[in-house]
Amino acid sequence: MGCIRVDRITEYLCDPLQKCLKDRDPYVRKTAAICVVKLHDISPQLVEDHGFLDQLRDLLSDPNPMVVANAVAALAEIQEHSEVAVLKITKMMLSKLLAALGECTEWGQVFILDALAQYDVKDKREAEMIIERVVPRLQHVNGAVVMSAVKVILKNVEGLGRSESIVPIYRKLAPPLVSLLSAEPEVQYVALRNVNLIVQRHPTILQHEIKVFFCKYNDPVYVKLEKLDILIKLVSMKNIDQVLLELKEYSTEVDLVFVQRSIRAIGRCAVCLEAATERCISVLVEIVQTRVNFLVQQAVIVIVDIFRRYPNRFEGVITILCENLQTLDDPEAKAALVWVLGEYADRISNAADLLETFLETFPEEDPQVQLQLLTSAVKLFLKNPSEKPQQMIQLVLSNATGENDNPDLRDRAYVYWRLLSSDPEGTKDVLLGEKPAIGKNLDQIEPEVLQGLLANISTISSVYHQLPESFVSAENRSVRRNHAPPSVGAVPLEENGESGLDLMMGTDTSPNGRFGHNEAPSNKGTIDDLLGLSDTPASHEPSQQHEVEHAKEEVTHPSSIGGLPVSEITIPPVDSMPILLSAEKGKGLQIRGSVTSQDDKPVFHLHFLNTSQSNLNGFRIQFNKNAFGISPKSQHIQVSVVEPNMSAQTIVELRMESEAIVDAGSPSVLQVAVKNDTIGVSYFVARLKLNSVLSTNERISPAQFVESWQSLPSEMEKTKSFPNARIEDVEEVVGKFEENFLHCLARRAVERSDKVVLFMGGLLLPKKEPLLVELTYSEQNTGLQCCVKCVRSKVGQMALEACCRMLEQHLVTET
Repeated sequence: MGCIRVDRITEYLCDPLQKCLKDRDPYVRKTAAICVVKLHDISPQLVEDHGFLDQLRDLLSDPNPMVVANAVAALAEIQEHSEVAVLKITKMMLSKLLAALGECTEWGQVFILDALAQYDVKDKREAEMIIERVVPRLQHVNGAVVMSAVKVILKNVEGLGRSESIVPIYRKLAPPLVSLLSAEPEVQYVALRNVNLIVQRHPTILQHEIKVFFCKYNDPVYVKLEKLDILIKLVSMKNIDQVLLELKEYSTEVDLVFVQRSIRAIGRCAVCLEAATERCISVLVEIVQTRVNFLVQQAVIVIVDIFRRYPNRFEGVITILCENLQTLDDPEAKAALVWVLGEYADRISNAADLLETFLETFPEEDPQVQLQLLTSAVKLFLKNPSEKPQQMIQLVLSNATGENDNPDLRDRAYVYWRLLSSDPEGTKDVLLGEKPAIGKNLDQIEPEVLQGLLANISTISSVYHQLPESFVSAENRSVRRNHAPPSVGAVPLEENGESGLDLMMGTDTSPNGRFGHNEAPSNKGTIDDLLGLSDTPASHEPSQQHEVEHAKEEVTHPSSIGGLPVSEITIPPVDSMPILLSAEKGKGLQIRGSVTSQDDKPVFHLHFLNTSQSNLNGFRIQFNKNAFGISPKSQHIQVSVVEPNMSAQTIVELRMESEAIVDAGSPSVLQVAVKNDTIGVSYFVARLKLNSVLSTNERISPAQFVESWQSLPSEMEKTKSFPNARIEDVEEVVGKFEENFLHCLARRAVERSDKVVLFMGGLLLPKKEPLLVELTYSEQNTGLQCCVKCVRSKVGQMALEACCRMLEQHLVTET
């Protein structure tokens, strides 16, 4: 009857349940204890009114150990969903639980041990008594019983202080933990995650068992990686030689992730044990001398960490690192070596030449390499203010503050520029001053968090290495009362009843709306709120229930977008759309997309691919302020649930507003945020093509072209020349420009020359601003020039780059 989850049935359940809890048969009593939990799940108030909780507490004194175990399990389950303390262990109850521990089933023992782990001992004698009674459980064949027993013992060891009796207890804990590592790989992994926590707080338990954590050739990668983490925590001067020999052997494995972690483990040994640093450096140098590209790059990264830990030591290694400069292609390794060149610029004779090799490809480098190049160039100039470093710093500052989309790089460059121009000596204090060495225990969990995780050993919390409250909210723990399955990581409601999603995306779910009855909603809700760039209130949206119904209707019966039937909109093939968000960065969500325009109505084509193991739904979208005032007409994306390993394609209708135009950053970049109820917010950048912001319905007239060209100052011209190239087929070029809504207006031959000038133009949305293109070419010789004029300089540069890309497809280069 307890399994029938109907409120009306509960009335008929209470009286039989009262009798069963006092039945003579222990089997009936233990089953009735579980039924109380089911009833509490349906109606907590009914359980309290009928005194079932008191009867469960009475069952803790039952002579049958199975009944005691079920009563403990029932009270513990109810405690999870109750704000009041339901299970309170007294001194008398403690002795009864310990007596029942050895006689109940294995899962009954787990419930009792978990309850004992919540008990706070009063004195040292009580702690010793609990440990003595629990120690036999360490020999149990069930790993869950062993781990629960370990949890209770470690909890009560704290009550013994620093007495000598702790040492024999630690000796008894080591064998059962080691025995768990001979089980199946999945059990090994769970055991290793728990052991990882234990050795951080009690490293002496397994200090003599380090060989157990040496990796076997047939261990799965996830087991090997956990063993590596534990090895680093157990390493000492007594076993460092063994560990280094083992780690060096691992560097020859075929799995790149394991090799990477093994090499970095050598570096962690050097950071943790100063006396063993030279031995660690020697092993890393041997790895570098293998000339295997991947190994060299990982070794460079690790050696730089050692330099940061022990500055001005081991400088003899720098020469070996510089010899491998040309083999580096990993951004992190490049950034590490560039840091060395800047930090030791006064001791490396050819530091300027080595840095110059990186500066040649500065625009194409990864952002972290660019940032490090900028800092190292400034350091080089401060240490050696000669002509060459001065030229280098001017070049890197110009590149970093020019056409660059990375705000971090641009801001840092401006900071350095102002420091150097206003206070060079102060710049030295900032960049060349003494820096704190990196810590020894960077991978250690904070003591408060570690204490909480140790209290949750043998639970999923100890496998995640996260406290339960970080991934299970109060709503998750009580949601079953509403007959819905719990959802790990659900967004909790705020005090005003709005969910984190509503607050993040500006969606209103209150009855009256966020702006009340009489206040008009704003249409300027942008991604600025997501990125923290603006205090502008988010736009008003319908209630969640209405949105869901509306979405279902739109998905089921698509009608039109901007008055244009969906069937008439050209949908690009999925493969032709660039990947805007990779599955790795999107936590399992891959997004492809492109912006197109049809009848002056821009749309955003999106393709979602779910590579995670969870359903994705509740998609919303928002843009940052941009050069064309583009924003979605609705934050809601018309996509139903995207199941694992499935995909969905949709069209988001966009609008372009003149008053929302912001002339900052690159005009070809759209900063986008997409959020769903499962993963949360994902940020990415979409590139705008020129043809998506040009009018498809209106053409610029020749008279308007001439008037605009004359009115715009020459400073607004953007020009690029192709001295060694000629156009293969002029008509194909004209056709290409026409396809992209830049219409040919006139063609004029230059007097006393073989040159011809093509005049083309279009109208930029949303203001219908003229975009003017003048293409000068020779009919017989090489050499052509493309000139673009526009009211806005940055948009003109974007148009010039787009025109040059179209031209390059039809050019023949002659040497």
